[in-house]
Amino acid sequence: MSNSVTIRVPARLHLGFLDLNGDTGRRFGSVGLPLSEPETTVTLSRSSETIVEGAESRRAGEHLSTLCSHLGIRGQHRLVVEQSIPSHAGLGSGTQIALAVAAALRTLHKLPLDIGSDATLLDRGGRSGIGIASFESGGVIVDAGKDDSGRPPPVVARLPFPQEWRVILILDHGGHGLHGEAEIAAFRSLPPFPTSGSGEICRRVLMGIMPALIEHDLPAFGAAVAAIQMLIGTHFAPAQGGVFTSKRVESVAHALNQAGAVGIGQSSWGPTGFAFAPSQDAAAIFVSAAQQTVEDGIEIRIVKGRNSGAKISSTRLDLVGS
Repeated sequence: MSNSVTIRVPARLHLGFLDLNGDTGRRFGSVGLPLSEPETTVTLSRSSETIVEGAESRRAGEHLSTLCSHLGIRGQHRLVVEQSIPSHAGLGSGTQIALAVAAALRTLHKLPLDIGSDATLLDRGGRSGIGIASFESGGVIVDAGKDDSGRPPPVVARLPFPQEWRVILILDHGGHGLHGEAEIAAFRSLPPFPTSGSGEICRRVLMGIMPALIEHDLPAFGAAVAAIQMLIGTHFAPAQGGVFTSKRVESVAHALNQAGAVGIGQSSWGPTGFAFAPSQDAAAIFVSAAQQTVEDGIEIRIVKGRNSGAKISSTRLDLVGS
C-alpha cells in the first residue's frame, strides 16, 4: 500500500496590525486575507529513505524532522515542495510551508490536525495570526493579538471577500522585506506606537472594513484599508525606508490608485504591494493604465481573494505483486 498526501496552502495579504502598543494585555492583532494565488504545494509520501526536494527544501526538511521527533514518527519520507510562495515577500511563505508540512505528515499517518499547536512548535504566528487562520479557512480575517499564554492569536471575525472583487498584487522580484534578526531589530528600534493610532485602526476595521464587506462597498473598504496602511506604514517608515519598502512598488501602487484602484498598501514588511478593484475587467483596465510605471523585475498579477483554506488530498494505491 503506497500513500501520498498533497497539501495546497494560500499566500495571504497582511493588511495591518491593530494594536502595536499592547498596553491592554494583547499586542499586535491583525487583519488580512488569503489569496487564490500564489500557493505553496507540498506532497509527502512514505519512502525507504528521507528525501526532501524542491524550493524551500532546507526549511521544509527542518520542519519535517522537528515534527517527526515531536510526534514520535520513525518512518522515512519523500517530501517534494512542488511550488512555493515567494519567500520574504510579505505573503506569509514561512508560516504556510510549515503548516503544509505539518498537515501532510499528520494526514499521512492518520493523526488529527492540530494547526495551532504545530504553528507554535515550528515558531510560526509570533505576531500575526492571519497565516494560521488562512490555513484553516478563508475570508477577511481579524485576529485579536497575542497575550502571554503562548497560544496563537484568536480569530474574532471572519467575513467573506466578495467574489467579484479582485486583488492586484505588485511583486518586486528584486527585493525582499525585513525578516529574521533584522525584523526583530526593527521592532526594537521603533518608538512606541501611539494609543490614539491603535484606536483609529480598530475604528477603521470595525466601522469601515467589516460593514463594507457585508455591503459589498468597495470604495469604503478601500478607504479603510488605505487609512490603516498609512498609519502603519508611517510608523514603520524609519525601519523600511519609507511607507513602502520598495520605491518601485510604491510608484506602481500610486499609478493604480490614479487609474481607479483603491486600498493601496504593502503586505507585512513587503516588498509586495496591493490594490483592490471591483471586477476582473476593471482590474485589467487599471493595470493597463499603470503599465508605463512598471520597471524590470516588477510583476503585476490580478488574483482573487480566497474564501477557503488549505486543500488536502490523499492518494492510496494498491501495488500489484506486493
